[in-house]
Amino acid sequence: MADINKLLEDYLDYLEVEKGRAIKTRENYGRYLKTFIDATKIKDPKDISVDKVIKFRLDLARKNNSSIKRITQAYYMIALRNFLKYLIKNDYNVMSPDKIELPKVSRRQIEIVEYKDLERLLNAPKTDNLRGLRDKAILETFFSTGLRVSELCNLKRYLDFSRGEITVRGKGDKLRVVFLSDGAKKAIKNYLDKRGDTEDYLFVSLTHAKNPKVIGKIIPRTVQRLVNYYSKKAGIPSHITPHQLRHQYATDLLINGADLRSVQELLGHSNISTTQIYTHLTNKELREIHEAFHAKRRK
Repeated sequence: MADINKLLEDYLDYLEVEKGRAIKTRENYGRYLKTFIDATKIKDPKDISVDKVIKFRLDLARKNNSSIKRITQAYYMIALRNFLKYLIKNDYNVMSPDKIELPKVSRRQIEIVEYKDLERLLNAPKTDNLRGLRDKAILETFFSTGLRVSELCNLKRYLDFSRGEITVRGKGDKLRVVFLSDGAKKAIKNYLDKRGDTEDYLFVSLTHAKNPKVIGKIIPRTVQRLVNYYSKKAGIPSHITPHQLRHQYATDLLINGADLRSVQELLGHSNISTTQIYTHLTNKELREIHEAFHAKRRK
């Protein structure tokens, strides 16, 4: 009998070493699969069955009155399917991963703000002090590059920002190039000109003193808070997150005519199906084209 817990550890090692996945990805997959194994009390991978998967999904959906979002439920199933694919690749006789259907997730969870609201957000920081200059540079960089919050936090200070392009190490240690707008380059220059420290990272955490001191690399939670703060200051009623600025970036490119493959490259998506979630956001423009040009000869 094959020990499923030993196979799970082997799979997680494979994810990290062979597939180059990030430590966080390993941790998430481990948590999803361990939860499944513990809940179903499976000891051997051949015991994984459609019935057990369906019961597990029902338990997930009902847990704490559906406090686990459908997108998170989908992650459990994606992890399980990939685990089964790994086992089959290594000659284990297990259930076909194709028998596991992924929950349908509404793509309308992605919302974008009006362009005038976005402009107010980008201009919300007061740039008469280091904190405001930093925050302005962060917001401009987000919208110019579509970076993930972790990627932004890891940017190094001593890069040639005047060239208007940055090489970023994204998920799975994959490198990609992103581009800075003139507004982002100007905001970063103004911010760096005010810095008097030698910290290696571009964006830093600051003390709350009148003349703040640098206390190290900025962390994602700080970035999330400042984006939320300035969205409220700009009078935007909806909750804005750093990831929503990534949505804004992608949608802005598509609305202005960029092709899907190019947007995929700029976002650092491994699979174009991930990028396709943005296409419904441009339906307004398609509707206007339809109304303007369709069936004009009919009375």
